[in-house]
This record gives sequence, C-alpha cells and structure tokens, in this order.
Amino acid sequence: MLESSLKKLLAAAWERLGLPAVPIDVQPADRPEFGDFSSNAALVGAKAAGMSPRDLATRLAAALPREAFSRVDVAGPGFLNLTLTPRTIHAALAEILEAGDEFGSCDLGSGRRLQVEFVSSNPTGPLTVGHGRQAVLGDVLSALYEACGYRVSREYYFNDEGHQVDLLAQSLWARYRQTRGADEPIPENGYRGDYLVSLAADLATDRREDFAVFDEETAAFFRKTAVARIKAMIRDDLDTLRVRFDTWFSEADLHKAGAVRGALDALRARGGTYEEGGATWLAAEAHGGTKDAVLVKSDGSPTYLLVDIAYHLNKHDRGFERVIDVQGADHQAEQAGVKAALRLLGVSDAFLDYAVHQFVSLKEGGEHARMSTRAGRFVLLRDLVSELGPDIVRYFMIARKPTSHLQFDLELARTESLDNPVHYIQYAHTRIASIFRKAEDSAFDRRGVDLSPLTAPAERDLIKELDRFPRVVETATTEFSPHLVAEYALGLAKGFHAYYTDYRVLGEGDGVTAARLALLHATRTVLRRSLRLLGMSVPEAM
Repeated sequence: MLESSLKKLLAAAWERLGLPAVPIDVQPADRPEFGDFSSNAALVGAKAAGMSPRDLATRLAAALPREAFSRVDVAGPGFLNLTLTPRTIHAALAEILEAGDEFGSCDLGSGRRLQVEFVSSNPTGPLTVGHGRQAVLGDVLSALYEACGYRVSREYYFNDEGHQVDLLAQSLWARYRQTRGADEPIPENGYRGDYLVSLAADLATDRREDFAVFDEETAAFFRKTAVARIKAMIRDDLDTLRVRFDTWFSEADLHKAGAVRGALDALRARGGTYEEGGATWLAAEAHGGTKDAVLVKSDGSPTYLLVDIAYHLNKHDRGFERVIDVQGADHQAEQAGVKAALRLLGVSDAFLDYAVHQFVSLKEGGEHARMSTRAGRFVLLRDLVSELGPDIVRYFMIARKPTSHLQFDLELARTESLDNPVHYIQYAHTRIASIFRKAEDSAFDRRGVDLSPLTAPAERDLIKELDRFPRVVETATTEFSPHLVAEYALGLAKGFHAYYTDYRVLGEGDGVTAARLALLHATRTVLRRSLRLLGMSVPEAM
C-alpha cells in the first residue's frame, strides 16, 4: 500500500537524521492542492528532536528520496505534503495487478485458530429480521478474518435447555391439543407465534395420541420435537441468507458432559464464588467484572451465566487461540461476568472478544415495526430474503456501523434502479465485464502492460482508491467494522462510474486502451473481492 510505503520512507529519513524514534503517520491529503498524502511526523517529533516543527519538516523533506516524489512541501506549522511521481502511482497499480484476487489479503493471523460464534438464537422460533443483522455481521467478520490469515471456525450455539425450552414445549403441546378440539390455553409467558400453529398441525398429521396430560413424558416428547423442528427451520433460514456454520453446538451436551458442574467446581477452587441468600454467586467485581452475579439459584438450577462460562471453557479446551462472540448490546453485564470468570481461571484476556451490535428495525413509509418473538409479533427473516433476495438483505444489514441502531429502509431496498446501492455496486462490475467482453479479455496481459499513459487526475485518484483496499480490510477486521467494506465498495463504484463517464477505454490507441484496461481490470478485481467478502453475488451481466 502507498501509505505503508510512505511510512517506511519517512521512518528511514528520520533514522538517517539520527532522531529519537516516534510514531510515523501518513494520511491521504484532504484536498488535491495538498498533494497525495500528508504527514504530521514533524509536529509529533519536534519536542523529542529538540527543534521547531517547521525546521524538522524541512530537514525531513530534504532527506526523502527524490525519485518517489514530484513535490514535497512544508505547510502550516510543520505538515509535510507529499505529491507522488506518476511512476510511484503506477507501481501501486502494478502491485494490484500482480496480486490479482489475493489483493487485500494479509497474514495478520499467521494461521492461528479463531472461532466466531454468532446468531445463537434460542431454538424457540424462526429467525426474525432482528437476527438477520447478527447473522450477516458474523458471517462477514468471519470472511474478513479469513482474508487476514486466520483459520476461522463459524459456530452456532443452541440454548436448547432451560425454562424457555420448557415453555416452548408446553406452548406447542397447547397448540397440539387445540388441533384435537381441546380448549387448552397457551401458558403464561408462553410462545404465541403462528409458527407453532403450523408445527402443531404438521405434528397432528403424524401422531394419533391425544397427549391429554402434560406430564413428564409428554413434556419430554414436545421439548424434543419442538427443538428439533425449529433447529431445522433455523438452518433453512440461514441457508437462504448464504450464512454457513462449521459447527452447531448444543447446550444440552455441556450438561450431559458435566461441564457446567465442572466450571462451578473450578471457580470454587479458585475462591471465585461465595454463598448468599441460598444462592451461589460469582465474585466478579474482584476480578474486573461489572458486578457480582448469581451462578446457581436458590432452587439449585444454574443461571445462563454459569452455563456460558462452561461453554467458553469448552471453547478454550478445544484449542481455539482466540474467540469472538457477536452479541447484542444488551448482554454487556454478562460479557463482563464471563471475562471475569475466565480471568479468574487463568485464561488470558486476549482469548475472548465481543463484537457488539445494536438492534435493527424495519422502516417503511416512515413507520417502524416493533417485534417480539414471544408475543408473535415479528417479521420473519425468510420472508424478507424471499422478497428482496440475499444480496440486498446482506448489504443493508451490514451497511451501517454495528454499534449504531440500524433502520432497514424497505422502500430503498425494494428500489430496482441504481438508487439502490446494491444494484449500483454490482452494475459497476457488470459494466467492466461488458467492456472486457468487447475487448476480448483473453488477449489482455495484466502483468506486462505499460501504465505510463495513465496521467489524468481521475486515473491517479482511482489508483489511490484501489490501493486503499487492504487498509480498509484490515481496519474492518480489527475494529469489528465490516460496514467499512460496504462503504468502500459503494465509493469505489462511484469513482469508476464517474471515470467511465468522462474517459473512453476502447478505441483510444493501443497504448492508452491497454493501460486503461489494466486500470479497469484492477477495479473489477477489487469490486469482486469486496462483494465476495460481503457474501454477495458477483454478476457478469445485469
């Protein structure tokens, strides 16, 4: 990348001047008259160097290799404005052409094993639009970490034990009894969605039993049946969104293996628990947690926190070197409790990170839909994907910063014109593909082309924007901000459309046409990489 190359040149100049080491930063220039890039290195290092920022900037400018720059200006209190030679700009494009589909990848992870756990909705109902944001966030984050050199495992954790599953079983039983003509009420705080009506009707066609009494045997049957069918429903919903998982993990397996009891015993052995009010508490505050929390209730049943601690110990035991949980912002207290417990048990703080997101609402005609799975008021994810298609749903779910509330604009998403950002980005790719079909793509040599005819400011700007892609990928990955890739793809599409409106590619003479085809080839490569990282299709024609 140009930025990293410039940082190295500045660092080398700094070292030649014999100055104390300081962080070297380079940023794209705000305006064309300020050159291509600027650096505040002289302002940052002036005190350590014992001279004024402008004097230091002047000395740095003189120490930089002239072949890389057409101009180096000292501006304001001591900024360095750097204007690159065409040769330097063209070298950046040549690197993109050489890298091909590997451009944007890096070895940040060095092959380390990383688990990303996401969605993990209780198997108590179909996935809603609210789950869709987390599904896309987790899937795109996984793709980004893979691009950055990690061995990624995607995991879905089913909370298929506990009170909510018991309520689900009783709710399905009540619906089943209603198919038999019984006036059986849904239990208080039970599940009332129409999906249980459909499940009960399907079940009634396969079974002859009345199940007149909700005894232990009946509860076990309806619990197993409800969970199995809803798990299958969830998997199908995720398939329609192109979200895949490597592992589907069951909470029930933790209990069967004694892992929950084992986690509690380990915490007790480390002095991390105490008894109060008949319950067992985690001494979280003493180990960095937000507040102490109950691990075992007074009735002897484990809390979700204790089970979650056991689950993360299981992840550690499976050999993952790092774990990222994608969760809603409403889980922060519990997240602090899990990290406190792991810290107490000797697990490094670097092992577990949380990628936190806010919630999503549907916006249509200025109105927002309120959703509740238990009350049966929700918009199904599968219905949204069926109407709009996975590409549009994925882009709109990822297009906003995860820590900001997402308003899913249905009217814009339904728009079939280029006002829709998905169509606009994909059209840029198909437009380039069309150009290459006319130019007989097979005859194009991306490695041997002379790039010197690319002298227009618009061409220079497009190359710099392409060169920025690896930095975008790395930042989106390390800061849990995959929306940056969506924003970048849209910006790159705009840059290409503007360029192609003003500049012809074919029929401009062999040298100019070949150079511009090289630029478009690199643009197509980066657009394709961006779309694939977002899990979207890459059409050749529209």
